[in-house]
Amino acid sequence: MPVINQQRHLAWSAEEMFDLVADVKRYPEFLPWVVATRIKSDSETEMVADMMVGFSALREKFTSRVIKQRPSRIAVEYLDGPLKRLSNTWEFRAGEDGSCVIDFNVDFTFRSAILEALAGQYLDRAFRKMVAAFETRAEKVYGSRSSSATSAA
Repeated sequence: MPVINQQRHLAWSAEEMFDLVADVKRYPEFLPWVVATRIKSDSETEMVADMMVGFSALREKFTSRVIKQRPSRIAVEYLDGPLKRLSNTWEFRAGEDGSCVIDFNVDFTFRSAILEALAGQYLDRAFRKMVAAFETRAEKVYGSRSSSATSAA
């Protein structure tokens, strides 16, 4: 059961990063392995969405409920797909000078032992690539900021 905990201090505001993470329909534009998304329902506080991820010829669809507590928290509840379970949260705290601190946690288990074993080999590298993609997206959308990102795993 892979678990990832990341904390990042970023130059952008908590509100900006919340909006970027909550913009699920744009994920295929910048997140590696996200092939497509479909928003089934969306409001200020809750979204239900499908996400198609692809690795080579392998494609899997996930359906999740996204609980939004703007600007401080996003929680993802797993509804359907190739996993046995998934718990994913993003917490956004205002930092100094308009920056923010993001705590990202994901804990999941695949239904397939084979996929679980494969994921374990590449998980750390994949999540680092994903976090870098969000940072690159923030720079593209909001512009470069003077402070640099720091990470604590």
